[in-house]
Amino acid sequence: MPREVYAFREVDEDDVPLIDSWIQQSHWREAWGDAGIAIGRVYAAMGDDASEPLIVELAGRPVAYLRSFDPHMDDGHPYQDQPFGTLVLDLSIGPADLVGKGHGAAILRQFAATLFDEGAPRLITDPHPDNVRAIKAYEKAGFRHFDTRHSIYGSAHMMALDAPEEIEP
Repeated sequence: MPREVYAFREVDEDDVPLIDSWIQQSHWREAWGDAGIAIGRVYAAMGDDASEPLIVELAGRPVAYLRSFDPHMDDGHPYQDQPFGTLVLDLSIGPADLVGKGHGAAILRQFAATLFDEGAPRLITDPHPDNVRAIKAYEKAGFRHFDTRHSIYGSAHMMALDAPEEIEP
C-alpha cells in the first residue's frame, strides 16, 4: 500500500449517523458488541474532557473512528498505573471494504508520530485477546504486548508503544 496521509478531525453530531452505520457492520459488532451500547460510548466520548473522538479521513473520505483518552483524568481508571501523560487509543476502520488493507497500522503510525511530537511518552491500547485483526494492526504499527488484564471493561491484551528516544546531535 502506498504511504497514505490521513486527516484527523473531531467527531461532531453530524457524524453520528455515519458512525452508527459502521457500528451495524459485522467487523464492528465483533469488537464493539451491542450497537446501542456502542453508539452510547461514542456519545459519551464526545462529552468527555478526557477523550478525543476523531474521524479519520483519506482524501476527504471518512475511513475510521479513532479515540484517544487520558486515563489519568478518569478517577479510578484501571490504566492509571501507566506513566503520566500516557494516552489510550482505540481505532476502528469504518467501511468494511477497507478492513485488512493496511489502513489501521498506517493510521496508528501517523497518529502516534503526532502524539509523540506533542509530548506523549507512551501510547497503549487494550484489544480483546480474541481480536486478532486489531492485535496484528497494532503490532504492525509498533505496539508490543506487555500484560493481559481483566477489569470491568472485560479481558484486555495490553499493548504499548513508547515514544522514540531523542537522539542528541
